Amino acid sequence: MRNLSRLITSFIVVISLSCCSVSKEAGSMKKKINGNWMLETVTTEGINGKVTATVFNEASFKCFIGSSWNFISSNSLGNYSINASGTDCSTLTRTIRWSIYEPKGEAKQLQFMRLNDKNKSMDNGDGFRLEISELGATAMQLKSHISFEGKPAAYVYNFVKN
Repeated sequence: MRNLSRLITSFIVVISLSCCSVSKEAGSMKKKINGNWMLETVTTEGINGKVTATVFNEASFKCFIGSSWNFISSNSLGNYSINASGTDCSTLTRTIRWSIYEPKGEAKQLQFMRLNDKNKSMDNGDGFRLEISELGATAMQLKSHISFEGKPAAYVYNFVKN
């Protein structure tokens, strides 16, 4: 009975560690993302005409252009800050918890959840996942895949490292 108990405990530990570990590639990506970034442009793919959309349950994607993002890899926290511009955008700083998501057979994704002032998850625990389409020492491109008029489309976020 004692051996069976040890076997079950060992099995649980192995499963727990394998579920929560990230690949070397994801760890390397997390280190590259670590630091301060500016969202330089937001463009669209598969959408014709003028677009007005709220992103991240926060503000118009146009308000995010020029926003500052900080990613801290050691504790998986960070924040983004939007500056007021015109009448459509209000000054805001939002804390986030972020990580790298590794879906099988697909591109790695940066995922994050917005946190309130008590570091509790907002949006009913739902977060956001953005495909990491480019990641270099000074530039990062993330894509948010959406459907527009029943067809595949995307918002493309282009960041530069500060």
